[in-house]
Amino acid sequence: MKTIQLLLVGFVTGVLAVSAGCVSQRDSMIKQGYPLAYADGFEDGCHSGKKAGGSMFDQFRKDVDRFGKDTQYAQGWSDGYRQCETEQEALQRQMRIGIEQQKLNEQKKHDRKSEHDYLKGIDTSGLENLK
Repeated sequence: MKTIQLLLVGFVTGVLAVSAGCVSQRDSMIKQGYPLAYADGFEDGCHSGKKAGGSMFDQFRKDVDRFGKDTQYAQGWSDGYRQCETEQEALQRQMRIGIEQQKLNEQKKHDRKSEHDYLKGIDTSGLENLK
């Protein structure tokens, strides 16, 4: 079980380290020529989508008035939400798969040890002729 905890701590540390040194999605989009309103909406929608997808580090964000009045903000929010929710769900799925694989590996180790323990003290020298 400690291995699983170490994997999760390592993963979270890696995510935080990568996100700390990166230019924001919004700033990157603006540099690429996206309208400011779309980039703002995308960023808010992305945080909301990540939260909906299971992120512990994001919060739901939506400027409701702006969403209702500004079509670029609304489109950016919707696009960001869908994209980031999907990415977060995939990340969560990969983490669950990794944890399950680790559990299976630990169970296999335990089973092999148990099988070995069953044969302790039993004379198996006569089985060599069966080859």
